[in-house]
Amino acid sequence: MDKLKVMTIFGTRPEAIKMAPLVKELERRPEFDSFCCVTAQHRQMLDTVLDIFQITPEFDLDIMEQSQTLSTITSKCLLGLEGVFQQVRPDLVLVHGDTSTTFAGALAAFYQQIAVGHVEAGLRTGDKYSPFPEEMNRSMVGRLADLHFCPTESNRRNLAAEGIARGVFVTGNTVIDALGTTVRGDFKFTTEALNQLDYRGKKVIVITCHRRENYGEPMDQIMTALRRLALAYEDQVELVYPVHLSPVVQEAAHSRLDGLDNVHLIDPLTADEMHNLIARSYMVMTDSGGLQEEAPALGKPVLVLRRETERPEAVAAGTVRIAGTKGSDIFAMAADLIDSPAAYAVMAHAVNPYGDGKACRRIADGILYHFGRTDRMPEPFRS
Repeated sequence: MDKLKVMTIFGTRPEAIKMAPLVKELERRPEFDSFCCVTAQHRQMLDTVLDIFQITPEFDLDIMEQSQTLSTITSKCLLGLEGVFQQVRPDLVLVHGDTSTTFAGALAAFYQQIAVGHVEAGLRTGDKYSPFPEEMNRSMVGRLADLHFCPTESNRRNLAAEGIARGVFVTGNTVIDALGTTVRGDFKFTTEALNQLDYRGKKVIVITCHRRENYGEPMDQIMTALRRLALAYEDQVELVYPVHLSPVVQEAAHSRLDGLDNVHLIDPLTADEMHNLIARSYMVMTDSGGLQEEAPALGKPVLVLRRETERPEAVAAGTVRIAGTKGSDIFAMAADLIDSPAAYAVMAHAVNPYGDGKACRRIADGILYHFGRTDRMPEPFRS
């Protein structure tokens, strides 16, 4: 029997982190002929993940350009993938999550009448403009996909509410699989300041803030709250903020936080560095989606710097709280976790709802089941 041709497509750092262990799983399985195509929607940050996981893509569209827009990203992906699909003619294309690469990859496969598998399917906020453009990207891929690999039962229910019930598997999140290979006790950071931090004597708080919907007043509020936090707890906390390369984010962070001795504004970190930093930290404050999954898996409370989240499971479990974008609320919630050991313990010891490290195995098994290569459907992940 011929091997199944499966092509994984991704283009940004978050996608790469979550798809890398799946690429490795497919490569080791004799039933698959695995191909990897990257769009390089984010060139530099993508390449660091490829290096960490030792992945060499068969195809690299290298689309990134200065001042790129959602339209240029999508159109260049569509045109580039058309040629790749015609050359390989895969049985299945796997896309991940909610990026422009994800949407374009699914649409390009649909145009070629190639089956689509959506990894990390079924996340929803219900607001098409938040997160933007991710919420609509996910929703549209959900209509195009033939296979839906949902991290949680809640995600499955979201799809069911939209009338999507066939080809749905509950797998856990592949990022938990990735953490099993990146976090190490003897890890050394390339940024020397991180090696010198007093992780035992100080409360190290990891910050990320970069989302488009937070540009303007919300980001001003967030940065003001972080400055207030650093000054109020000058002898207790160290804030580590790997600042996104966006000029808007750079200006907002440096204008508010430069000159504070306990605030470290550093360059973006590689995936393994970020994972190990979180593992040694006290807590995380972020508007990122992926960190809402990664930090709870490492036992770290998360304050979400957004008004809503498409990952409500961790909120329900107690590992994540939505702080919003109002400065006074952000400060109050962070102060509570710094001042109250009891409040901190409740969040730090909550059960992680996102996975058990076997998501990639379930996805591979689900593909085999769908294509009739096995009559055994994978057992769903149960949090």
